[in-house]
Amino acid sequence: MVAERVRCRGLQDRICSADAAASLIKDGMTLGMSGFTRAGEAKAVPMALAERARTEPLKITLMTGASLGNDLDKTLAEAHVLARRMPFQAAPYLRNAINKGEVMFIDHHLSETVEHLRTRQLGPVDIAVIEAVAITEQGGIVPTTSVGNSASFAILADKVIVEINLSQPQALEGLHDIYIPTRRPAREPIPVVAPESRIGLPYIPIDPDKIAAIVLTEKHDSSSTVLPPDADTRAIAGHLAEFMGHEVRHGRLPETLQPFQVGIGTIANAVMTGFIDTPFHNLTMYSEVLQDSTFDLFDAGKLDFASGSSITLSAARYQEVLPKLPDYKSRLVLRPQEISNHPEVIRRLGIICVNTALEFDIYGNVNSTHVGGTKMMNGIGGSGDFARNGFMSIFVTKSIAKGGNISSVVPMVSHVDHTEHDVDILVTEQGLADLRGLAPRERAETILARCVHPSYRDAMADYMARATARGGHTPHVIEEALSWHARLRETGHMLDGAAA
Repeated sequence: MVAERVRCRGLQDRICSADAAASLIKDGMTLGMSGFTRAGEAKAVPMALAERARTEPLKITLMTGASLGNDLDKTLAEAHVLARRMPFQAAPYLRNAINKGEVMFIDHHLSETVEHLRTRQLGPVDIAVIEAVAITEQGGIVPTTSVGNSASFAILADKVIVEINLSQPQALEGLHDIYIPTRRPAREPIPVVAPESRIGLPYIPIDPDKIAAIVLTEKHDSSSTVLPPDADTRAIAGHLAEFMGHEVRHGRLPETLQPFQVGIGTIANAVMTGFIDTPFHNLTMYSEVLQDSTFDLFDAGKLDFASGSSITLSAARYQEVLPKLPDYKSRLVLRPQEISNHPEVIRRLGIICVNTALEFDIYGNVNSTHVGGTKMMNGIGGSGDFARNGFMSIFVTKSIAKGGNISSVVPMVSHVDHTEHDVDILVTEQGLADLRGLAPRERAETILARCVHPSYRDAMADYMARATARGGHTPHVIEEALSWHARLRETGHMLDGAAA
């Protein structure tokens, strides 16, 4: 099995333990590590690194594609290995360390990290740690369930540690499309003209002499934490499907719609699953993370092709999909995230972008990252890449949270990730607000009527009336604009008196 997985014979003598590989990593280094939303992360070397840090001073800067699985961010943060972390994370323990100021977190657009490395605005990368399903005869690295930033990390790093994961099916080989843009300012156009375009190689091309160590592992990816659709997410999906039908009838979309991008998480996944029960067919995806809904749509005969940067599934779906990977393979491709999220390609393909908001305000500004304006949740991820450049930018959320103590629609967001200029459609279980072509006052009226929960509608209408009386293109009562957030912090709910 090892000979099948490490086919470059000159590299087989570099197989070693995780501890030996981790010993190459020194205090103060910058690591680029595979992993994109709980898929395809290196699994053994980071654990060995955390164990070492318990007995000797060791701090690193860690760059990945996105969040890691197998509690790696938690383990590394507990061992105090992380001095700096970018560009995305989703681990509660690490989140707390970030919000305490113990770990410096750089919240980056996912399309930009390797661009900054390539132009030496960041870095350099000392060592790349990449999970692979195989190494080719020429030393090319074949990724597993994600590509993320792995290709550029491996190309730019001084040394590379490869984890060969024997539990990952060899059928993954051939699924990837590794394309690295040429250098600016003389960059050639990226020739992706459809989701199914293949423009690169099925492996990461590097000089095999850079591979300093190879570690054999068998640990599986973590499963996703998405929940089944509920009444609210089904309602959101229904509003969105009805709107898409309206757009088709008015000639603004074809019956096959446009390629979809779908953010990670329960709500976005449930919304896409809802398209099974619609008349739409021959759908395509040009996205980042391919979730359960991708394969639900494949199995329902609704989806023709899906392009992404990782495959992240629930435990049950992993058990079903991985053994059947050869059946799906002709309809899938995994790309580097700078290609899956590249503004040029997103604009060219006319992507319909569906992402999740923490909160949005009456003028359409969206907060995706900061609870109460100060506490980092996970990061902006790829939502900004898509929202600003897509054919249609849609944000979805439930209208209330925490049993009604929090309204997801507020007078003014406590932190802005996506300005009103980048947001076209807002959807809650209450309804859908089409903001295209509307001035700020018209946006506010539409959002109030369509998206606000009934428990908060009167309070929002009162705020808007008093703000409008003061005048302005975008009316606000500035001294009250964040009063809902202040009240939540002080009393545990946003409304005066009892909870909503």
